[in-house]
Amino acid sequence: MAYEQTFDDVVTGNAADATVETLNTYLRGELSAVETYRQAVDKINDEFLRASLHELSVSHEQRVSLLRERIERLGGEPAKSSGVWGGFAKVVEGGAKIFGVKAALAALEEGEDHGLKMYRDDLDDKDASLQAFVLNELLPEQQRSHDEMSNLKHSVH
Repeated sequence: MAYEQTFDDVVTGNAADATVETLNTYLRGELSAVETYRQAVDKINDEFLRASLHELSVSHEQRVSLLRERIERLGGEPAKSSGVWGGFAKVVEGGAKIFGVKAALAALEEGEDHGLKMYRDDLDDKDASLQAFVLNELLPEQQRSHDEMSNLKHSVH
C-alpha cells in the first residue's frame, strides 16, 4: 500500500505545538464531560435517564479516544485528566443530590452548550487540518449529544 502524506504529517514546530495545545484543551473538556456523566449516572435512579446518560457518556468517551489518537499522531502528550474542568463534575454531582434530577440535567445541558462553544470558537483561526478534524469528527457528534441532552432535559417533569 502506498504511503499517502496527510496534512498532519507536515505540521511541525510551533504550528504542531499550537495544535496539540488546542487538542489537549478539547481533550480536557471531553474528559470532564465523561466524569460528569458518570457522576450523574451514579446519582440518578430513573433507568431510562441512566441509560440515556450512559449513551451520552460513551459518545464523549469516543471523542476522548479520537483526541488522544490525534495528539499522539502529532507527537504530543495527551492530557491525563480534566484539570480545572473536573470541578464541573462535582457541581453536577452536588446538584443531583441537593436539587434533584432536573437541576442535574440542566447542568449537563450547560456542559453540552460549553462543548459546542469550545469547538466553534476561533475555528477560522485554526489550521486546515484541525478545522477539518473539528468539523468532520468532533462537532457533529457534539451537536448530536447536545441535542439529545436538551431533549432529555425538556422531557423530565
